[in-house]
Amino acid sequence: MTSMDLFDHRLQDSLAQDAPLAARMRPRSIDEIVGQSHIVGPGRLLRRAIEADRLFSSIIFFGPPGTGKTTLAQVIAYHAKAHFESISAVLAGVAELRRVINEAQERRRLHGQKTLLFVDEIHRWNKAQQDALLPHVESGLVTLIGATTENPYFDVIKALVSRSRVFELQPLSEDELGMIISRALADEERGYGKRSIVIDDDAKQHLVQVAGGDARNVLNALELAVETTLPDENGTIHVCLEVAQESIQRRAVLYDKDGDAHYDTISAFIKSVRGSDPDAALYWLAKMVYAGEDPRFILRRLIILAGEDIGLADPMGLLVATSAATAFEYIGFPEGIFPMVEATLYLATAPKSNSTGGYFKALEMIQAQGAGKVPVHLMDPSRDAQGLGHGKGYKYPHVSPGHFTPQQYLPTELLGTTFYKPSAQGFEGKLAERLARWREAQARALGYTAPKDETGGDNNASAAGDPSRTE
Repeated sequence: MTSMDLFDHRLQDSLAQDAPLAARMRPRSIDEIVGQSHIVGPGRLLRRAIEADRLFSSIIFFGPPGTGKTTLAQVIAYHAKAHFESISAVLAGVAELRRVINEAQERRRLHGQKTLLFVDEIHRWNKAQQDALLPHVESGLVTLIGATTENPYFDVIKALVSRSRVFELQPLSEDELGMIISRALADEERGYGKRSIVIDDDAKQHLVQVAGGDARNVLNALELAVETTLPDENGTIHVCLEVAQESIQRRAVLYDKDGDAHYDTISAFIKSVRGSDPDAALYWLAKMVYAGEDPRFILRRLIILAGEDIGLADPMGLLVATSAATAFEYIGFPEGIFPMVEATLYLATAPKSNSTGGYFKALEMIQAQGAGKVPVHLMDPSRDAQGLGHGKGYKYPHVSPGHFTPQQYLPTELLGTTFYKPSAQGFEGKLAERLARWREAQARALGYTAPKDETGGDNNASAAGDPSRTE
């Protein structure tokens, strides 16, 4: 062994010894993997493929942090006879990818050896970078193993996804995290097996509860607790609940403001308010605030919901939502949570109506048929009343009993058409009775048949007219 080789060997040994506990305890074989039994349990397809060193296609591991994506890639590398390359999409660009591809081509040409390419956080590559990888995956020069915390069906190009098998990893259970802690305390080679450590049951329970299903998180917390606690006179390190609470004070919440968790959580929040479940609404609100969501985004969604899902069933809903947004601008966090909560509870418990969706029905008709002509008596009389008779025949409602005069307001070809169908809920229920009388009087005066059922209609907007229908 040369002096340089000896130096490199010592450096690697030193780095391995100084590595964080989570890195040292990373499983080295498929049998050491904790959790994910739905994909690597006995008899499962991926486990059989790994053990037989016969990957059937490129694969993409998708799941939250600390669930074993990188570990699975390294286990595949351990079992594989193919050459294994690992790059991070955060650090590597097209130039690094080109180097890997050139070496893979040379390896295949000289030795007939395949190449497994692990791309960590593959969603960080833009479309052009992913496109640069595609032809080499397609030709079979490299077998891709991608890892991502984001939904690959949205953040990885379709061509790569269609050539890959997607495996979704789940957060680890509390029992599985407890098993990982026990292994770390018992392992004499990589963990704390050679040290005398006692961890109280309530301390261990706190660690696994707050870790949020993340193995790395729970091991980091355990390491911090052990390394910062002085041993007693017998040389024993005692990890009590207080030490555990100091080591992991805040539960990790998976929440990327540009990712699935963001959209899924705001969707759950809006649907809970729309569905009149204040308890669920408060839960999802708390999750968003806890994870650092922009409060103005939440308030904007409440304002939209007040108009879309409550409407005239309770006109105060819109006032409450806009007032909460204004109040938050005055006071901010932490006290600003109170107007947000008040608006959430008010809207969740208010009567519901989606009658404002009638607008989109009118819009669809205009898009399909074009805009009708304004009746002459509704035209502006200030310019052409003398020459063209604009405004002639208009009846001013306020001089009539009840401040209502039946007359034509729609284009002639649309007489009798209704876009607004009030619900029977709350304030709008009373409005519906009044509107029915007006519409009947108008139909008699203009000689058409009034609509029979004016309440409880379906005012759902079309997908094209209302993008928030996904919520």
